[in-house]
Amino acid sequence: MTDSAVGDTLKPSRLSARDVLGVGAVGLRARRARVVLSALGIAIGIATMVAVVGLSESSRADLMARLDRLGTNLLTAEAGKDATGKDVTLPRNAVAMVERIGPVRHATGTGNVDARIRRSDLVPEERTAGVTTQAVRTDLLAALGGEVDKGAWLDPAGERLPVTVLGAVAADRLGITRTGETIMMNDVRVVVVGILEPLELVPNLDRVAMVGFPAAERYFGFDGHPTTVFERSTDASVEDVRAILARTISPGREGGVRVSRPSDALAAKAATDKGLTTLMLGLGAVALLVGGVGVANTMVVSVLERRREIGLRRSLGATRNAIRLQFLTESLLLSALGGATGALLGAAATYGFARVQGWTTVVPPWSLAGGLAATLLIGVIAGLYPAIRASRLHPTVALNAT
Repeated sequence: MTDSAVGDTLKPSRLSARDVLGVGAVGLRARRARVVLSALGIAIGIATMVAVVGLSESSRADLMARLDRLGTNLLTAEAGKDATGKDVTLPRNAVAMVERIGPVRHATGTGNVDARIRRSDLVPEERTAGVTTQAVRTDLLAALGGEVDKGAWLDPAGERLPVTVLGAVAADRLGITRTGETIMMNDVRVVVVGILEPLELVPNLDRVAMVGFPAAERYFGFDGHPTTVFERSTDASVEDVRAILARTISPGREGGVRVSRPSDALAAKAATDKGLTTLMLGLGAVALLVGGVGVANTMVVSVLERRREIGLRRSLGATRNAIRLQFLTESLLLSALGGATGALLGAAATYGFARVQGWTTVVPPWSLAGGLAATLLIGVIAGLYPAIRASRLHPTVALNAT
């Protein structure tokens, strides 16, 4: 009996969607170990892609929250070199000059102090532990949005005394864990009255021991000229203030004043993270492609092993379309199993890592939907050839296969 005769003799019945899923699931249940291994390749690819997107979005959300908290309206102006290569000295009244700019809400400054810092007088002078000294104003902490971890910040009385507030890194390098301890600045014994939390916008101050302007002039020969001016203005006027800040501080020598926006470093980090995310998504796509090849290989082997089953079904009236649909459904179910598992693993990895980092967990719904859609596409592509090959098997040849 020919293939066409079989189709004419037995009237094919239509399979419902439930029947198609049932028939497709039978093939997967019969080869569980192979199915798990094949689905694993898909799962790894989807988990990688979901986790990369989730971690990137979680990191970006944390960064935006930090920027909102710290503000993007802080500008710094630092003394540099003029056109002839000479060091520019900012005027003593630089802060007062900046405060005259209309949109400026707050201005303050710091100055470099030539004072070697040692843990005690028993430590040689050359061993400074990488900690420098800065003269600061009492309004610095408020302008930068910093917080004190231990002790207190400088007050109008403390800024005139031999006392210091240490940045977080400076305290760690000097081995200072509590206030009331003393350190040596040149030959002057100075009392530590406070330790700061890390300053996210101005991390270079984390490695600094800070003393008041009057104390720096009295005990360490500070000349009173600031080397860095910080200012905060209204958000809408940041760029306008930036354009005139150097000229206001040092008229005629504005080329030697470097103006920067500390929040730009955080924004640049977000751009860098975005590029890294794209790279990692590419690696995830490669893993997904490898998983798709594994699914295709599994389905081809399945067709070869089940030729008798295919021949029997064809002899009982199953059409070529029904055979194609059966194996295509198996491929889709196999891919969907891997995709769903990968999406759960990726979301779990995102949640775990974000919790460790203290971030808000963000898993965009589109990443899960996109991952599952990619999975189904891989399932169709991987299962198409095996399904067509199965449907072309002649019933007689299939039944006689060994």
